Amino acid sequence: MKVSYFLAPMAELSHRALRELIEDFGGCDSYFTEMISATALFAGGPFEKWYIDAGPKPEKCVFQLVGSDSGQISRAAAFLDRLECAGIDINMGCSAPLIRKTGSGAAWMASVDRAGELISQIRPLVKRRLSVKLRIGFKDDFEYLVKFCRRLEAEGTELITLHPRTVTEKFKRLARWEYVGALRQELKIPVAGNGDIANAQELIRRAGGPCDAVMAGRAAVRQPWIFAEARERGGRYIPNLEETGLRFIELLTKYQPVEFHVSRAKRFFGFFCDNLKWGTYLKNQLNREEGLAGIELVWKEYFKQNEN
Repeated sequence: MKVSYFLAPMAELSHRALRELIEDFGGCDSYFTEMISATALFAGGPFEKWYIDAGPKPEKCVFQLVGSDSGQISRAAAFLDRLECAGIDINMGCSAPLIRKTGSGAAWMASVDRAGELISQIRPLVKRRLSVKLRIGFKDDFEYLVKFCRRLEAEGTELITLHPRTVTEKFKRLARWEYVGALRQELKIPVAGNGDIANAQELIRRAGGPCDAVMAGRAAVRQPWIFAEARERGGRYIPNLEETGLRFIELLTKYQPVEFHVSRAKRFFGFFCDNLKWGTYLKNQLNREEGLAGIELVWKEYFKQNEN
């Protein structure tokens, strides 16, 4: 069975510039966007068009929606479904307190009926693949997780991505990947796993287990070639790191609004610098810069002094 590779939805990271960079190395099977607020989508804000840019491969792009109001989420799902994309994903797994307080993200996991009713409302409005990303739940209760996911399946969910931690654990303990395989045995629909993927070898190892897809997040920012290495069964990629960083800056300038340039660059290099011998020092230097031009100059100067 062929296991698919997904890029995880990550705030300030899973945007078109990163997707373009990963495509430079051959890409992955599906790209999940960063969370799109169902409420903000119709509020007339200046940045929403950037969040719903599905390039460079719309046929691989999955729009992830977050919200607390079923009517707003359903309306947003119907709108996004009319754009070119691979599917619509409903966020029921974000554990950030500010998200949960509004009744969004992982708050949906508190009620099987509430979550099921949301999917039943969305399903008739969406022709493309409808998926849900979630966690184990508020407690380590596999029986509840199965009950929850079976309801989603019954209402028309076609794919579930499980981040196998509870809502409150964050990264305090290792992801329980055995839950991914166990959940796959309980459902008829595909199940993807997400959590603690550090490199291509880990991606390959998890793909060898009982799941239909493996999702990588921060590791794909740190190593945009991770999916290429996995496809080559761990074959070692040795990219030009300076050129890759400059390529990201170029893509950021082209595919993100100027208001996002500095914050998105610092988020990206916060992970990408881990590839470098003096990466922590360089991160500190980059974080002092207030403009993208300064970030680019600091990046180039580092390689003049350290990597030649």
